[in-house]
Amino acid sequence: MRFVLATGLIFVSASALAAGGGAPVVDLPTLDIFSTTPLSGTGVDVTKVPAAVTKVDSKEIQRAGFPTPAKALSLNTPSIDMQTISGNDLQPDVFFRGFDASPVPGTPEGVAVYQNGVRINEAFGDTVNWDLIPSVAIKSMDVISNNPAFGLNALGGAISMTMKDGFNFHGTTLDIMGGSFGRAQSSLQWGKQVGPWSAYIAIEGIHDSGYRQYGASDIRRVYGDIGYKAERGEFHLQAGGASNVFGAAATSPYQLLQQGWGNIYTSPQASGNQVGYVNATANVHVTPTWSVQADAHVRSFYQSTQDGNPTSTQACDPAQGGAAGFLCFNSPSAPANGLNGLQLANTFAPGATLGEIDYTHTQTTSVGATLQATNTDKLLGHSNHLVLGASYDYGVTNFGASAQLGTIQPNYVVAGSGIFLGPSGDPVSDGPVSLRATNAYLGVYAQDAFDVTDKLTVSAGGRYNVANIDLQDQIGSSLNGGGYYARFNPMIGGTYKITHDVTAYAGYSEANRAPTPLELGCADPVHPCILASFLISDPTLKQVVAHTVEAGLRGSHTLGPDSRLNWQLGVYRTDLTNDILNIPDPVQQGFGYFQNVGATRRQGVEAHVDYRYDRFTISANYAYIDATFLNGLSLGSNSPYADANGNVQVSPGNQIPGIPHHRIKLLANYDLTPKLTIGGDVTVVSSQYFGGDYSNQFQQLPAYWVADLNASYQLTKNVQLYAMAENVFDNRYYTYGTFFDTGAVPNYGAGGGAFTDPRSLAPARPQAIYVGMRATF
Repeated sequence: MRFVLATGLIFVSASALAAGGGAPVVDLPTLDIFSTTPLSGTGVDVTKVPAAVTKVDSKEIQRAGFPTPAKALSLNTPSIDMQTISGNDLQPDVFFRGFDASPVPGTPEGVAVYQNGVRINEAFGDTVNWDLIPSVAIKSMDVISNNPAFGLNALGGAISMTMKDGFNFHGTTLDIMGGSFGRAQSSLQWGKQVGPWSAYIAIEGIHDSGYRQYGASDIRRVYGDIGYKAERGEFHLQAGGASNVFGAAATSPYQLLQQGWGNIYTSPQASGNQVGYVNATANVHVTPTWSVQADAHVRSFYQSTQDGNPTSTQACDPAQGGAAGFLCFNSPSAPANGLNGLQLANTFAPGATLGEIDYTHTQTTSVGATLQATNTDKLLGHSNHLVLGASYDYGVTNFGASAQLGTIQPNYVVAGSGIFLGPSGDPVSDGPVSLRATNAYLGVYAQDAFDVTDKLTVSAGGRYNVANIDLQDQIGSSLNGGGYYARFNPMIGGTYKITHDVTAYAGYSEANRAPTPLELGCADPVHPCILASFLISDPTLKQVVAHTVEAGLRGSHTLGPDSRLNWQLGVYRTDLTNDILNIPDPVQQGFGYFQNVGATRRQGVEAHVDYRYDRFTISANYAYIDATFLNGLSLGSNSPYADANGNVQVSPGNQIPGIPHHRIKLLANYDLTPKLTIGGDVTVVSSQYFGGDYSNQFQQLPAYWVADLNASYQLTKNVQLYAMAENVFDNRYYTYGTFFDTGAVPNYGAGGGAFTDPRSLAPARPQAIYVGMRATF
């Protein structure tokens, strides 16, 4: 990890070398410049950034050995936590200061994520599919807070990834690894520079059989870059793609997990992600003090899902007004219709447990461009760094959904019947959906860093965001709608060098996010949707606005010829107005809606320290996060403590579910010999409230800790052997919890009786051991 510190120096800790050992270094050195906008190629000295910033480099990603960059971010950034809300740890959620960057549709997103200056939050739901990012091709990741220049969704902050190219990566690296749960992964990367030209390509393939039933996953990714350097400019053409499939993407009832750690509840649970993209970037020095940065991109994303669920379809009850021999929906008398609009006959065996398989497909094509100018002329005789820029992104999404009825078998697999539901019931419908959504996002921004003295730098700026969203129903007209949102978000801050080794920083900023097309299509508590499959026309949601203030100290101290201490300590508070949450419907299992819930707050403390002495390095990160509601309100909930109307009463100060108070991360590495390195890390996460427990009445999800070990041995100059052990002590813990309807499906594993425990949990990966070989040429 490279932690940005007071003196402007960046050090690579020994933990970053645990998987690299004495292998030849193929990443060439980088300057200590931190970009304060999404476009790279220009920036300011990190000592002049009025916020907490962290840089995670390619060695840390390599050491983590994880198929996505999420684990490296989690281990090396105090306020970042990786959770597996999806139930598959290859599709993780990344929380930063209590804000989520999630692949799960329907999750309120609060972190903007960029790859080479291109925003990769998907257009339809602002989701972040970490599996699509080519991990081996990442050169570095910057974690940024308190900066509106990163546009929509940067409520908590932004993560900006810079990819490798042939100018900073030379040679060939082949990496092969395998181990527990059928894991087999390999990567090949090659880079070369010939005169002013460069080329780079990375290919990755990963298979994991999974530690849960039907949990096999396959990841295939490719990334390439062609670059050209002229006397006054640098130009790159980048292209990439991925085709991934995943299984077992949901929580499971606690009682099922006690019968078997890998048990799942209602299958199939499968999804597939595909992406292809082309980016063009330029950085041109027009004069010695003026430069222009630009990018243009096109991106195509496709996602399909299959999700077995309980259903609201049931046999009609003539005693309650239903038609004998037919199916009803959501009540014993409301007709369940087929695609032809006629009520469905009940062809299922008496006593069968009915279910449904929900299908979705999302096809998005997006284009965009950013143009930026940077000036470094002195102002009033003082150093000054001015950035002016504008960006435009446009996306078109075609979304479709359907539901096939079936029966739930004793193994919890929903066996399809070939019968598909049409619009049914009142008020809830599982009818087919075909929606066309367009997003048009415009942003204009400016930032300036002015050196008042050699020690004091003041930064100020802002960004004006415009979001125009349009929904067009392709079957009828009930889904037609949209929204227009605009806002100017300011920022101001400063840094002061107390001594040569210690810097103080403080800043204030605002940010906003517009509701997504998915949220706008499902925002009525009277007409909830299967999240995120079946949408209906809903009232317009308000945009979310964040107000952040933070301050801190950071330092770097040389204690001897081979000894250095780095540290950082900060506090922050982010207040949100019109926050949006995903509210579960209290009556219909699996249904829900999005709602503005008034004001909320995330505040906390962040601390980092690392110490290096000769061949030994130790690093520690701590984060305290207090996420609370600021208003009293009534919210729909599937909590066991919900009242007769399915609501819980939220009081000011109640904790927002799913966000632990404390996170502690310890890393240590030791070079036993010039060829042999050993290391390990420990993560401790405190308890958290279950999803849906807004009133904080239910018991909390227990705290947990997990330890990993790693070692590497440099067999020859070009060949390295390495090993990793995850969850060394095989702790059985859960990373997320929510509630489910205990009466929807029998507990077949306990004789077919009813479930009695409402908890549904995401189990963590058990102990796993992996070995690999890395060859460089």
